[in-house]
Amino acid sequence: MGGIVLGDNQYGKAETHVVRVTRSGAEDDIKDLTVSVALAGDFAATHLTGDNSRVLPTDTQKNTVFAFARDGIGEIEDFGLRLARHFVGESDAVDRARVSIEEHPWERIDGHAFVRAGSEKRLATVTCAKDGAWVVGGLTDLVVLKSAGSEFWGYPRDRYTTLPETKDRILATAVTARWRYSSTEHDWGGSFSEARRLLLEAFAQKHSLSLQQTLFAMGEAVLKAKPEIVEIRMSMPNKHHFVVDLSPFGLTNENEVFYAADRPYGLIEGTVIRENAPAAELAWG
Repeated sequence: MGGIVLGDNQYGKAETHVVRVTRSGAEDDIKDLTVSVALAGDFAATHLTGDNSRVLPTDTQKNTVFAFARDGIGEIEDFGLRLARHFVGESDAVDRARVSIEEHPWERIDGHAFVRAGSEKRLATVTCAKDGAWVVGGLTDLVVLKSAGSEFWGYPRDRYTTLPETKDRILATAVTARWRYSSTEHDWGGSFSEARRLLLEAFAQKHSLSLQQTLFAMGEAVLKAKPEIVEIRMSMPNKHHFVVDLSPFGLTNENEVFYAADRPYGLIEGTVIRENAPAAELAWG
């Protein structure tokens, strides 16, 4: 029987919620972020002997987020790069720093008042090692629905299958899409806005025979139009809408009244990648 050794490990401060107000007279601007830091490297001693001499406290990591926010945030990809490079550069023990950011959007009511702009969040994950850095952008909780233009039929049936085939259904999902950039210098805001627009356009325009087909079409649209993006990974739960049987009440239902079920749900996931694109698993976390 072999010995017992320490495997992969990391530690950090998760979900530091920082709000940065930029004051410029008549109008304020708000950045509302949740920032998570994870450090990997030479931390075996703290696991094996309790020696913390190489462990930067997670409270210090939290304070670093706040201190960096004081100098301005800008695009979340740039903010993540600044933080990750700081943690790698300041400590010999840290081989890799990963900073994951969720940005919560607000819409302006007037110069100093805002309303939360729904559940959708912009995402960025920045990974820095001693010899390189990678940036993954994206979004989550992008809730979309099509009332027509979606089918699902031709699937295998067995003795447990009860789902009826349909050539006219509601297609609804909450998109999580994360895409890997080719380098660490881009117009992050412009690239994000265009990728989001392309995802929505493809969802709307593609006549869907399955959610899987829609997923690929959405990812393909982004890669075809955005050369700086080399890979996109998507997760799309199928928010089922079932036609309600109104016949017990003497009523017809011509595909107009639906029951929206929240669970269980189908979960469709997939990656769309440029052929021959270099792999970068370290970027994803």
